[in-house]
Amino acid sequence: MLPWSNYLRQSLYNRLLVILLMTIYQDLTGETGGVQAWTYNYSVNQNLDWDSARQWCRQDYTDMVAIQNQEEIVYLNTMLPKNSQYYWIGLRKVNEMWTWTGTNKTLTKEAENWAVGEPNNIGDGQDCVEIYIKRGKDEAKWNDERCTKKKGALCYTASCSEHCCSAHAECLENIGNYTCQCDPGFKGPRCQEAVECDTVSDPEQGSVNCDHPHGLFAFNSSCQFHCARGYQLQGASQLFCQATGFWDHPAAQCQVKQCPALDSGPHRGTMNCSNPIALHSYNSTCEFNCDLGFDLIGPDRIHCDHTGQWTGNVSTCTVVRCGPLSPPAMGNMSCVDPLGASSFTSSCGFSCEEGYLLRGDTNLTCLSTGQWTNHTPACE
Repeated sequence: MLPWSNYLRQSLYNRLLVILLMTIYQDLTGETGGVQAWTYNYSVNQNLDWDSARQWCRQDYTDMVAIQNQEEIVYLNTMLPKNSQYYWIGLRKVNEMWTWTGTNKTLTKEAENWAVGEPNNIGDGQDCVEIYIKRGKDEAKWNDERCTKKKGALCYTASCSEHCCSAHAECLENIGNYTCQCDPGFKGPRCQEAVECDTVSDPEQGSVNCDHPHGLFAFNSSCQFHCARGYQLQGASQLFCQATGFWDHPAAQCQVKQCPALDSGPHRGTMNCSNPIALHSYNSTCEFNCDLGFDLIGPDRIHCDHTGQWTGNVSTCTVVRCGPLSPPAMGNMSCVDPLGASSFTSSCGFSCEEGYLLRGDTNLTCLSTGQWTNHTPACE
């Protein structure tokens, strides 16, 4: 093998013939100038082992060719001159996996272009790949070969640069051009724009706070919902703008908190409620009153608080009671108690034994005040 320095001293005619597919200039940075498109380069009248071929390519060009599609294969077979030893491409077995050396990406099943029966790995060390240019049989197909064999070097100069696409894309080389393959959630010629979701507004009786890493309501924006005092969230508390341009959940709403429904008012009384927002909801107030002759047991009003609980239970009404009565000495007493002994509306009649005269009222009634209508009479 000739020393590497001898290869570099070869005349340009003997070393290289450049196939220039096309050169394009695009204003990518807003400054004067552009980016040169993908070009192919190959060695003329000089075959090299795989390692030397790659070194030769990387000396002046980007790297050995990494085949990306069938269109590229057809073009190479059409434009390249026939070389009886064929050409090396930048595909090599690494850790038992066929790998593109320039990008370090593993060869996918869909991208394979092997000749019939290949790769066969006949003998040891068939770890490098050649392409059959103008072979006739299996034309433009691939074959695995020993890396020490000598073949033409097939190189490329990339059109992609750090300015071609944004940081949210992968630059893909094409024949005479390149494309920016956007990461999920980005769009535009250079993938510089984030996909946008619908605008999110404050819910009624609530607020929303959003974070926008890539623009207003755009991919990866997140929104956190909060409700006013006495209201609770209906729906997810947080939303994320997805790569599809849709939020991962519908926007949340704020619903007034409900207190448990109340039974009818107290027996022998009334309940009157005020509902400024909704029935038995936050800020509702219920007042209790008892009928004449009945006393209220419990608060005279309760309130539905911000937690959705009443501040007390429904009050009750109990009958007013008067003090107990006893018949007078040498007399008798007879009572009627419709609501309970000695209670409101109870009535007691009095009489004396023969030979005695009643002094006082013959009938006493228990009033709503808890007092009898008079003192107990006496028998004289």
